[in-house]
Amino acid sequence: MPPKTKITKEEIIEAAVGLVRKSGAEAINARAIANCIGSSTQPIFSNFCSMEELRGAVIEKANQLYQKNEKELIEKELYPPYKSTGMAYIRFAKEEKELFKLLFMRDRTNEPMALGYRVDPALEMLMNATGFDLNTAERVHLSLWACVHGFATMSVSNYIDIPDDIISSTLTDIYTSLTRKIKEADEKE
Repeated sequence: MPPKTKITKEEIIEAAVGLVRKSGAEAINARAIANCIGSSTQPIFSNFCSMEELRGAVIEKANQLYQKNEKELIEKELYPPYKSTGMAYIRFAKEEKELFKLLFMRDRTNEPMALGYRVDPALEMLMNATGFDLNTAERVHLSLWACVHGFATMSVSNYIDIPDDIISSTLTDIYTSLTRKIKEADEKE
């Protein structure tokens, strides 16, 4: 009898990510993943201490895919770097609806807030582009991100599909207005 093929941790994560893409995060369970990889649930629990650990690995893999998407758009130089982060977020929502929901539309009750805990690379880009200090950049970023997240959630929920050129010009208008207003207020002080 030939030896059994060992199913790796990465293969299990990939199967779980595929399951999320197809059926949403709620579909993650040991039996469904075992069906995807053509085995029993034994390899899952040999590689992961719990389903919670596996879910964490799936979130991390989804985040890696998101970061890759963002990096690729920045490298294409279709937009200024800071704007590329917003456009990549919206593009990810359009192309990877279920992974987007997993990353950005899940309950975060027991997770720390992103702002204030570290200088996000997008904030750093914004500070470099405008000369704003961290507090001012966070205010501008939060305003812009509310708009970006709005566009993304409209796409994810199939509410409306706004063309990229309209999204781009809207983000430019908001960015220009906010930064101009802040710079004018600073000049008056």
